[in-house]
Amino acid sequence: MTSTLIVIVELLIFTAVAMVTVGVMREIERHMEQRRRLGGEGAAGTAAASSLMAKRASDTAFFRWVQTSTSISDTKERSRLRQALVLAGFENPNAVVWYVVCRFGLAILLPGVFILVQFLSAKPATGLGIVIWPLVLCGVGLYAPSRILSALASSRQTNLEIEFPDALDLMVVCVEAGLSLDASFVRVGQEMAESHPGISGEMERVTEQLRAGRARPDALRAMADRTGVNAIRSFVALLIQTEMLGAGIAQTLRTFSTEMRETRFIKAEEKAMRIPVLMTIPLVACILPVIVTALLLPAMIDVTQTLMPALTGQH
Repeated sequence: MTSTLIVIVELLIFTAVAMVTVGVMREIERHMEQRRRLGGEGAAGTAAASSLMAKRASDTAFFRWVQTSTSISDTKERSRLRQALVLAGFENPNAVVWYVVCRFGLAILLPGVFILVQFLSAKPATGLGIVIWPLVLCGVGLYAPSRILSALASSRQTNLEIEFPDALDLMVVCVEAGLSLDASFVRVGQEMAESHPGISGEMERVTEQLRAGRARPDALRAMADRTGVNAIRSFVALLIQTEMLGAGIAQTLRTFSTEMRETRFIKAEEKAMRIPVLMTIPLVACILPVIVTALLLPAMIDVTQTLMPALTGQH
């Protein structure tokens, strides 16, 4: 009776997971079909098609249900999650909804796969294992996306921190050569597209916003919010203050570039000074026991072969 009940529960869970998967796949196929139809209008309608797709996607019943039935129904939670996704590089307007869908989908799919494997296995798990493992996998499905998102955001910020000083040096050269600040953004974005794609993309994004008519301080603040890098925030604040005070851009950028170079040198020195401390761990754990053993082993052999028989009265 117990095994029959377990099989019935597993079949119900598998059916629910299959229905959710089919529904999500149909929704994705419908959006892809709409994108293909709108993409046939030509390059002139690309921007309008993208905005229309975002609006149409947000107006579907599935998206409305996700937005009203989950934690993102709270404005603060939705803003916090959107900022986290932007820091990780996901700037699609519907990224928040898709993140919630993927998170809860994994929380249902992983236990469903485990139950299906147990159902098809010749020796399924019994006892508490059939209950504990689905719960553990459900927790992994809920927790793993947030950790992956944090890792992507941290990796992106690290890459931007590495790429930004080189972009700043090139911007200093462009401004001192006679280019305006807006033109230097364009030049830096073009020249560093292959070697530094992250910061190049941010520069090009600022250029597009400036061409669209957005004020320069707003475009710069938006770049600082998208990256979340302290050096870029300081750079943006410096440019805004320089423009407000009417100071020279070239000298300001030259001074800031020098400070950035000194900061990189100090960080490199800091990492170099940590090496002796870090080397202590393998020294104590691996090398020191070998040295102690090599030094004491002859004495231990002598004690075992000579002293111990003498103490026990053996000749």
